[in-house]
Amino acid sequence: MHPNNLSILVRGYLNAAGIKKSGSCHMLRHTTATLMLENGADIRSLQTLLGHASLNTTQIYTHITIDRLRAVHDATHLAKPDVPPLPPTPAVPPEA
Repeated sequence: MHPNNLSILVRGYLNAAGIKKSGSCHMLRHTTATLMLENGADIRSLQTLLGHASLNTTQIYTHITIDRLRAVHDATHLAKPDVPPLPPTPAVPPEA
């Protein structure tokens, strides 16, 4: 099966589920990798799971978790007690 056909199926399932955002296999892959990192997966294991030859390719998934880490640090560090509460963690990262 061609990857484009699989993405067409994914879009159809999203529409059938009433999800209005566009989607694709890549979006699901990126979301899964990001959530795995946010829940403690190490970057080397993720590299293997995604089949990346280079760790640099896998590191594109870390930008969201680093942003989240900064938000958590800023919101909870003792030197910044008056920072507003954290925004909710996005379930789906924005398309690049």
